[in-house]
Amino acid sequence: MFDSLSERLSGIFDGLKRRGALKESDVSDALREVRIALLEADVALPVVKDFVNRVKDKAIGQSVLKSVTPGQQVIKIVHDELVAMLGAEASGINLLGVPPVVILMVGLQGSGKTTTTAKLAKRLTEKEGKKVMMASLDVRRPAAQEQLKVLGEQIGVKTLPIVAGQMPVDITRRAMDAARLQGFDVLMLDTAGRLHVDAELMAEVKAVRDASQPLETLLVADSLTGQDAVNVAKAFDGEVGITGVALTRMDGDGRGGAALSMRAVTGKPIKLAGFGEKMDALEDFHPERVASRILGMGDVVSLVEKAAATIEKEDAEKMAKKMAKGEFDLDDMRTQLRQMSKLGGVQSILGMLPGMGKIKQAMAGASIDDKVFRRQEAIINSMTPTERKKPQVLNASRKKRIAAGAGVEVSEVNKLLKAHMQMAKMMKQMSKMGKSGRMPMMPGAMPPGFDKFLP
Repeated sequence: MFDSLSERLSGIFDGLKRRGALKESDVSDALREVRIALLEADVALPVVKDFVNRVKDKAIGQSVLKSVTPGQQVIKIVHDELVAMLGAEASGINLLGVPPVVILMVGLQGSGKTTTTAKLAKRLTEKEGKKVMMASLDVRRPAAQEQLKVLGEQIGVKTLPIVAGQMPVDITRRAMDAARLQGFDVLMLDTAGRLHVDAELMAEVKAVRDASQPLETLLVADSLTGQDAVNVAKAFDGEVGITGVALTRMDGDGRGGAALSMRAVTGKPIKLAGFGEKMDALEDFHPERVASRILGMGDVVSLVEKAAATIEKEDAEKMAKKMAKGEFDLDDMRTQLRQMSKLGGVQSILGMLPGMGKIKQAMAGASIDDKVFRRQEAIINSMTPTERKKPQVLNASRKKRIAAGAGVEVSEVNKLLKAHMQMAKMMKQMSKMGKSGRMPMMPGAMPPGFDKFLP
């Protein structure tokens, strides 16, 4: 999401750090570049002005300009102000009310409202242990109610039975009665959207709000729509009153300005961020972590949390025991490829590691992406159990059969085997280092073929 902005800011701050001692004019010039970068990223002009002024007031003090590392001090000030702009602290979903707690989902058509409703319902069910019911109030969009029903079946969350001809307020009252009688903890109401804000839309949402008295009213906004998303947020907050924002498509290639402007313009916290179509691709919005990623500092905390949630403990323990012995076969390599996929792929992982921006760009320029690793997994899948355990048995005819089964050239099979041989050799060295009391590297931290991009 913030790749282009992060690249611009990294270039600006690299220049500051190289200067050593800084003059007031150096900081002013750098902040002028920061201002342009933020505007090009589609951040609202008033937000940019306020941000730059706050940074300038703190950065042009004697304590900064005369410090040992003035460039680093300026970057820290920018980081802290970015965090403040984004909301300082993470703000979770409020569930402290008399059950069933009502969460009202509002927004324009196409913003990802229905999918986000299902994602949040799944999250509340699995992570919070809540009994959740979903109800679609969208009687205008064809098959909208059916869509929520299908999503509910996929994630194992109850949806209100569809009754043809009912209006949104009537559906709301029926949903509340059903949720109350059946002992649900949370009732999620997925309202209809329009292509743009209009009086009819607002009147309908207000009527539903008055009938349901929601504890949370979440605006679902597409982060790729830039300033339009900010204007929509102002309109909904002014007319209906929102308690928070859920930003969708945070994994997109847009400029990201909506995310940076939303909190400052509405005063309401960004609570959730969607990073893809999968039902588990919804995360809490952490301002400090997002600010760190924008400035190329990475987000190791999120990466560790993601790894803990996705990597099977049994697989990890099994792998650790084998690595302690210096063993690493093609089954182990396949396990690591799958774990990388669960973590969001190599680009996602690199985005969370400090200082990996240039390597990420190098990989993009060399057209190396997750498809390479999927092909590598396909090659391993085409092997027999014996071949995966003992790669040394792979002769020319076996390689030809494997390549045909995976739909690749024999040269790709050879590349994979070479990468595996290098990794197996590294694992043996690591096991020896561990026995000698030296600190080994994190096993499998680098995907096959990725080492060529390291500085």
